[in-house]
Amino acid sequence: MDSYTYYGGIEGGATHSQMVLIRSDGTELSRSEGPCTNHWLIRLEECLKRIHDMVVEAKIKAHIDQDRPLQALGLSLSGGDEKDSQTKLIEGMKSNYAKDAENVFVASDTWGALFTATATGGIVLIAGTGSNCQLVNSDNSAFRCGGWGHLMGDEGSAYWITQLALKKMFDHEDSLCPSPFDTTIVSDIMKKYFKISDKSGMLDSLYAKFDKSHIAGMCKELASAALEKKDELCRHVFLEAGKILAKHIVALEPKIHESLLHCQGGLHVVCVGSVWKSWELLEKGFLEVLQSDPRNKRIKEISLLWLKQSASVGAASLGARSTKFQLPMDFTANADCFFHKVFKQ
Repeated sequence: MDSYTYYGGIEGGATHSQMVLIRSDGTELSRSEGPCTNHWLIRLEECLKRIHDMVVEAKIKAHIDQDRPLQALGLSLSGGDEKDSQTKLIEGMKSNYAKDAENVFVASDTWGALFTATATGGIVLIAGTGSNCQLVNSDNSAFRCGGWGHLMGDEGSAYWITQLALKKMFDHEDSLCPSPFDTTIVSDIMKKYFKISDKSGMLDSLYAKFDKSHIAGMCKELASAALEKKDELCRHVFLEAGKILAKHIVALEPKIHESLLHCQGGLHVVCVGSVWKSWELLEKGFLEVLQSDPRNKRIKEISLLWLKQSASVGAASLGARSTKFQLPMDFTANADCFFHKVFKQ
């Protein structure tokens, strides 16, 4: 048996999951993929099986004996926030799939993204199909804002942006709340995207065939109309999204350790999700809140990062850290800074 130890990390989403297997010298050996691993959506037993299947596939690709446990397996999972869920996942892996890993660490999907980009902590702000914001300080104390799903939150997400645009258009056409912006383009986008002739055709998608991801997919068309056609309503909903995303950061400001505010580049915010591809539409509203919200008393410099690597890499690092081992990481290769701002004092 070789002298290396091996570490796995899984980034588990509500639709797709990815695993990476890394040797103790930092060498990536293999990757594997799987479907949803959110145990709230698929039940715990199925979640554990899907994790196991990815571990087995990664071991086979890396030519590691399937019966040889990894030193640690880090799980950064959608739906993995609660302590009770984390305990059940760890106990389930140990009792059902003991040969997968000697040690298992579980955290939410935000943790893997953050520790792919940095070793010191910071904020992860997810704006994809849904949204979530997580602060992790250098002592691993963690605080969250959002992440409550589309019925109670998801502000700034692709689903929220689509819903806001449709709501403005519906209310205008119903004469409930007349829109100051022309709603024609949003109406046309809706009809084409959902293959319907009028807004009554939306009832199927809103009730019997509700699919959050599918509704969120219309956000891409709204972004195109905002950029290419300069449609005012489309630009407005992205402006509002920028504002509400920044408010997530401001909400966590009192909990941020001072050391994170004085890193090189200021506070590091790892931005995850397809909505961030429309940064030029979000920027004005985002900065407006950070500069004018009276609750923001300490954030004077900020760097926004996006990942060049899967968050499974950070999950592997977290798994290793749980055994007091620091996996070698090149963070400059894992993330890029796409925006940096020093605010006037």
